[in-house]
Amino acid sequence: MKNIATALVKAQKAFAPALKNAENPHFRSKYVDLASCVDSVVGALNENGIFLFQTTTEHPDGVICETSFLHESGERLDCGKLFFPAPKHDPQGFMSCLTYIRRASLMAATGQAPEDDDGNSASRRPEKTPDITDHLLAIQASGNSDEMAKVYKDALDACEGNQALQAKVIQAKKSRVERAKQEKTA
Repeated sequence: MKNIATALVKAQKAFAPALKNAENPHFRSKYVDLASCVDSVVGALNENGIFLFQTTTEHPDGVICETSFLHESGERLDCGKLFFPAPKHDPQGFMSCLTYIRRASLMAATGQAPEDDDGNSASRRPEKTPDITDHLLAIQASGNSDEMAKVYKDALDACEGNQALQAKVIQAKKSRVERAKQEKTA
């Protein structure tokens, strides 16, 4: 392990910083994506005769990943297996999990840490979802189209960009418009 150990020390001295280049819309934060993680280390590793590779193993509930280094001398260092559960058991859920675990495994294996990671944002107390109950009631109680337009705009503003709440507001408006049509024909 002498050759690979010496080469890894030299490579680590030349690692570039892992820059936050991606945005997590759920937490409104920036994080280091997989491509940035790889880009920050692969050049220095290759210049020191090290090939970086990651292997994955099947698991019905998630993904297992191991980051390994192969030195041109033939020496190999495996950095240990890591398991992450897949958030959803469909192709998108497993691919999301794969990308996340590869990034985490690589950063652990190379000793890289961003200034702050999206995991820290995720561990913060979740933001309180705005209460739009009064706005939904105001839409249902609106009398004319001008009043409807104002309460509808206020309701959308109160959603603070939350798409699920915005969908409720849109549905409330559709219901009110439909009810107004039925009242005119009755």
